[in-house]
Amino acid sequence: MRDGWAWRAGDGAAEPSLGAMNASVPVLATGSWPRRLLAFLGPGYMVSVGYMDPGNWATDIAGGAQFGYTLLAVILLSNLMAVVLQALAARLGIATGRDLAQACRDAYSRPVGIALWLACEAAIIACDLAEVIGTAIALKLLFGLPLLAGAILTGLDVLLILLLMRRGFRALEAFVIALLTIIFVCFAIQIAMAAPPIRDVLGGFVPSTKIVTDPAALYLAIGILGATVMPHNLYLHSSIVQTRAYPRDEAGKRSALRFAVADSTIALTLALFVNAAILIMAAKVFHGTGHTGVQEIEEAHALLSPLLGVGLASTLFALALLASGLNSTVTATLAGQIVMEGFLRLRLPDWARRLLTRGIAIVPVVVVTGLYGDEGTARLLVLSQVVLSMQLPFAVIPLVRFVSDRAKMGVFVIPAWLKVLSWAIAAVIVVLNLKLLVDTFTGG
Repeated sequence: MRDGWAWRAGDGAAEPSLGAMNASVPVLATGSWPRRLLAFLGPGYMVSVGYMDPGNWATDIAGGAQFGYTLLAVILLSNLMAVVLQALAARLGIATGRDLAQACRDAYSRPVGIALWLACEAAIIACDLAEVIGTAIALKLLFGLPLLAGAILTGLDVLLILLLMRRGFRALEAFVIALLTIIFVCFAIQIAMAAPPIRDVLGGFVPSTKIVTDPAALYLAIGILGATVMPHNLYLHSSIVQTRAYPRDEAGKRSALRFAVADSTIALTLALFVNAAILIMAAKVFHGTGHTGVQEIEEAHALLSPLLGVGLASTLFALALLASGLNSTVTATLAGQIVMEGFLRLRLPDWARRLLTRGIAIVPVVVVTGLYGDEGTARLLVLSQVVLSMQLPFAVIPLVRFVSDRAKMGVFVIPAWLKVLSWAIAAVIVVLNLKLLVDTFTGG
């Protein structure tokens, strides 16, 4: 369907996104701004999980060890892009009552919709792959479990998801925020231990031409982009902002949008700290001591305590990794449910959906571990983030088209300056991905 046409399904979505969870969390109609914001806090933190999942660890560690602080500029740029894109996703959900999957279904022909669904499923599988590897590595580091056994054990997390979802959406959010707090505290302590030079850190946030001209740096930069701006997060955010019971009139939607954007911006600032902390730690501890070849999470764990001279450092690293893997489980499950229901109107039981996606992710880990040993999983982890980045245009371009279309958004259509910025972000994503493809297939 062309831009400028209204939704095929009429003025509202055919069914509420996330079913019974839609409008299930009460909010305050009056009161101070902080108290009203508190009721809206949650969706942003669930979205931020995808910006600090185990896939980020692999790319950030490799980037910091090999190029020092240079790729901090990529993390900052990716985070700023994420803030804009997640705000657009929240706007779409609140203004139209549709999540991004429902919007694609109602705007495009069925073949196009199926193609977009398949692209999104590929992204979710890539994300789940990173979670399986990250959680399995954390279990190995903390409890000595073989990687293969840990990967298989991650399939049991479906029980945790079912328990949380039965207790309501606020229980899911509380679980996520608790684990995010653990990750934040662990890295705050590790950064204090590493004591990186502030001048070098600040210099790393200034973009360098080396990022684009060096194929190895570009490959890691695209991996960081894929690990930071995650396609399924756009589907997720456009849905879970609708769990708040704000009035579905224009004034209620405007108020909800302001709080939703504040929520996601605050949460993504936390994600920026965690991502930057991982790279800074790798730059200071590994690059600074000549260990530029460190790429694997296990190798980083083994070297942290000896190089820092503090035995607790490696334990904190593994604990944060486990919290990251468990947290990503919740959001990937929800995203999978939203995507399947939105594109196909197909509702599977939560346990069936989780076992299906987790099973698909476990198989490659088992195969790679069997063929190449534990070392092969590090390359698989970085590759999964590049796959995620390749799927980004298929989520970003429809999102920007929808929120730029007055016929679809009405009074909530984005202003001209934001439209230009949004299309510029989409263009950067497409160009970087095309350059990565050319370099990959030509050996550049």
